[in-house]
Amino acid sequence: MPLQKVGVVIGATVALLAGVGLWAPGAWSAEALPKLGTALPATSVSGLSSGAYMAGQIELAHAKDIVGAGIVAGGPFACAETSASRAFPFWPTAVGQNAMQALYSCMKTTVGAPDPEDLVERAKELAGEGAIDPLESLATHNVYLFSGDDDQTVTRPVVEAARSFYEAAGVPAVNVTLIESPGGHAFITEDGGAACGLTEAPFMSDCDYDQAKAILGWIYGPLEPASADPQGEFVVFDQDPFSDPGDGFADEGVVYVPPVCKTAPGCLVHVALHGCNQSRDEVGDAFVRGTGFAEIADTNRLVILFPQAKAISGINPEGCWDWWGYTGLDYLGKEASQISAIWGMVERLAEQE
Repeated sequence: MPLQKVGVVIGATVALLAGVGLWAPGAWSAEALPKLGTALPATSVSGLSSGAYMAGQIELAHAKDIVGAGIVAGGPFACAETSASRAFPFWPTAVGQNAMQALYSCMKTTVGAPDPEDLVERAKELAGEGAIDPLESLATHNVYLFSGDDDQTVTRPVVEAARSFYEAAGVPAVNVTLIESPGGHAFITEDGGAACGLTEAPFMSDCDYDQAKAILGWIYGPLEPASADPQGEFVVFDQDPFSDPGDGFADEGVVYVPPVCKTAPGCLVHVALHGCNQSRDEVGDAFVRGTGFAEIADTNRLVILFPQAKAISGINPEGCWDWWGYTGLDYLGKEASQISAIWGMVERLAEQE
């Protein structure tokens, strides 16, 4: 999550518990998410901060159909889930406990860095229950991790713990890369966004590094050169058919469809997840159009899905994805409201007209 204000985000959650979201809306008319006949078993996912945590959750939940993930300024799967919340799963008390762990172990490491071995055991437990796919499916995944030198929001030991988690969970070490490079708490670009090293809206930093290309190239292998100007269509679609009120979704999402993917089935899908304060409601089309995904997609038969979260007053005021349980304590598995909604979008893209 672009989280220069993340303490406010989760702090607001704690305060609430203690006391007891291109474009201006309507600029385009949302349409139905198109059926394109995409290749479901070759899906990939990436995200920044809260989007990175959600990317990891989707990856493990649907590991059989996902080939890799890009984790930018994020930590290991299930990092924020506390043992107390599992022993006494009563909302809202348990989500408050998770929020505190998110702040002080999964971003800062005030109370200690995440324990990858413990989190792998938790993942095995969820897999045994059928809540997520078997961890054996991770053996063929490619995982890209990134930690900016100036990121004081999600600190490097947390990202290093994510690398250890993946390796302990069965991803071959050669398939995992951790890039430590200039940058603040932001998605890194070759050109555009704030100055390199800053952590400020739109939470994209110009560090002369094409992170979208790096992520997709690590996951899928050598890519064709990017197009200079995307020739496809940014389709604004209605997210309501995939989610329920209270799930934390904005009314509209965006999908980028290259020209070839409109007419020829078999394109691949990459899900790109914004961070907190980085949705369309907050930064317009900056993340959707400025990250470089569309330029790579045009020449590599990739459809880019940009789901959109929204702010929920009090409990999620910064429009973060749910990685600590604010939508409900069963937030890590296939049936979790946000995971199931996003996967429903992926499945719709895979359908054919």
